[in-house]
Amino acid sequence: MKRISSAFLLFVTGLLLLSQHAVAQIIDDTTKLYYNPKTTLQLYEQDVLRGRYTEQPVDTLLNNLHNERYWYNDTAFYQHLGNVGTASQPMLYQVPDQIGVRLGKTIFDRYAYQPNKINYFNTRSPYTHLYYVQGGRGEQAFEALHTRNITPRWNAGIAYQILSANQQIGQAALDRSTRGFIDNQAVKAFSHYRSENEKYDVFLNFTYMKVEQIESGGIVPDTSLSYQRNGYDGSFLERFAEAPVQLTQASNEESRANFHLTHIYRLAKENLKAYHTFDWKRQQNTFADDKLSIYRQNMAQYATNLDPAFLVYPNFSETVTGYNFTPVRTKDATAYRELQNVFGLIGKNMLSSYNAYAKLRNANMTFTAKSPFKVPEDTTTFYGDKRLSDTYTQVFVGGDIRVFYKDLAELTGEAEYQVASDYRIKGKARIGGAYATVERVLLSPTRVENFILSNHYAWDNDFETSVTDQLGFGYESKLGKRQFVRLSAHYTNIKRYIYFNEEAVPQQQSGNQRLWGASLSHHIQFGPLHLKNFGTYTNTEEANKVRVPEWLLESSVYLEGFLFKKALFSQLGVQATYFSSYFADGYMPVTQQFYVQDQFQVQAYPVVEVFLNADIKSVNLFLKMSHVNDSLLDPVYFLTPYYPGMRRSFVFGLKWMFFD
Repeated sequence: MKRISSAFLLFVTGLLLLSQHAVAQIIDDTTKLYYNPKTTLQLYEQDVLRGRYTEQPVDTLLNNLHNERYWYNDTAFYQHLGNVGTASQPMLYQVPDQIGVRLGKTIFDRYAYQPNKINYFNTRSPYTHLYYVQGGRGEQAFEALHTRNITPRWNAGIAYQILSANQQIGQAALDRSTRGFIDNQAVKAFSHYRSENEKYDVFLNFTYMKVEQIESGGIVPDTSLSYQRNGYDGSFLERFAEAPVQLTQASNEESRANFHLTHIYRLAKENLKAYHTFDWKRQQNTFADDKLSIYRQNMAQYATNLDPAFLVYPNFSETVTGYNFTPVRTKDATAYRELQNVFGLIGKNMLSSYNAYAKLRNANMTFTAKSPFKVPEDTTTFYGDKRLSDTYTQVFVGGDIRVFYKDLAELTGEAEYQVASDYRIKGKARIGGAYATVERVLLSPTRVENFILSNHYAWDNDFETSVTDQLGFGYESKLGKRQFVRLSAHYTNIKRYIYFNEEAVPQQQSGNQRLWGASLSHHIQFGPLHLKNFGTYTNTEEANKVRVPEWLLESSVYLEGFLFKKALFSQLGVQATYFSSYFADGYMPVTQQFYVQDQFQVQAYPVVEVFLNADIKSVNLFLKMSHVNDSLLDPVYFLTPYYPGMRRSFVFGLKWMFFD
């Protein structure tokens, strides 16, 4: 597992401090720092495409620096396996935003750089930042980024990211040599060029991510929850960190690479522009378990008390029943490749904007699994690869239009149609801070929902398209100078919903799934005291296959201000996150999917943190004690059945920015 040495970081930090001290000795005390966040600007491809060439200073705010959700590229609420960087899925329902062919393996999407959302830079001096988080139980996040202008109109940069974590359950959690179970390494290289006459822009980036997750399968699903070891006779929940786990020789690996290019040419200033976007992507997923016999032996100890709903391998007998190819070892792999070209025209004027495009997507999908075969006149059985492939060519047309009056009112509509299959449409009307939305998506099943080749699972479905309709209403506004509120409500109806059922295989509902809910975000300030609250309510009484907590709350209260004669700006406070009890989806490592279950009800539980965020010149840092209420209410809490959440941990983090 790739981890960052604390000694190495201290060494680098010392060198940087020495270099800054040396510079301070050269310049006199009256010299002002010329390069700063206001001379290091960032912009986004979509802003330029939409005619908003808006450059913003780099973010130096302390807000949410301590919050784990903001350590990743997606800050939404996620259900995961209880630690940094683990397999995850959105905790709240999200309307699909991509139609057409899709792989359907998304458990690591949260951590990946998104090619169409990367921020580009325009710097007057080289800019570097180091971002580092270290937790007392092995949680670790790191990013190093460097960018600079090659010419006044051409910028390039590169970043490197690591996420890692230690095992918290099973024998591996007690053995220092085998604790690491997450290794996520990612790279992004990016560049933006604008011509001297400002008629031509080109954005390009390359992103790569490789993840290895050692699969434990969670605590052994013993319905008696009994535990006997070293003279102790009690419950798994009381000694969960030492409880046996299902898997000891299994892992999931994912690698993905993306190349993205967009170039824009202004035919008539912002009134009419032509653009072309090229995307190439590759994603490979592999699940491997080299010792299936060990799994059978371990599970045989609990045969009378096991809950079959949570077994990684549904049949663990000594026979080959339950295995499609071999009872010895598993190695299932999928490989997805996609090539996409978009050609479009876009423009805007004082009262409206528009976009029209055509899209061609070519994709290739390959499934691989170990397959037994025998040599003629030989009784020995060998295991080779069985491979199945398919290709797809899809054509899309789409566009959007927006009519607006200053920032007071707007009416927007967007649509995309895949020829002879899927489509999506969305409309929005806004007056001031109040708005209403309507959305419909007709969606084909993912490739994994329709077909799989595996040592443990096999299906070849012909599911129909599903239909998702959603109505939304909302209001957001500043109330004076010290208060902000955002309120929203939604009603969603899903027809022919596709999900992974209690047996962890895909199934399509014949009826409708209906859910509705509301959310409130509120921030108010009383002098140095800040109160921030977010809450969402979701009713799924008519959506029994969509598993969402009824209540999800996150609140923080903190004091903000300067200390030590304005040498230190800080936030000192408490944050609590709470979700109500519900039947959270189980996790199946073999297929890398979350699935519906009705046996394990995750308890209602608050996680409380105490934090200190601080800004010292070009350094942002935080200290926090996470899960300070560990063991006060329950011995353990779960985000996913049989995967315990993190225990109490001291966490340190910093973001160090260099502007020259």
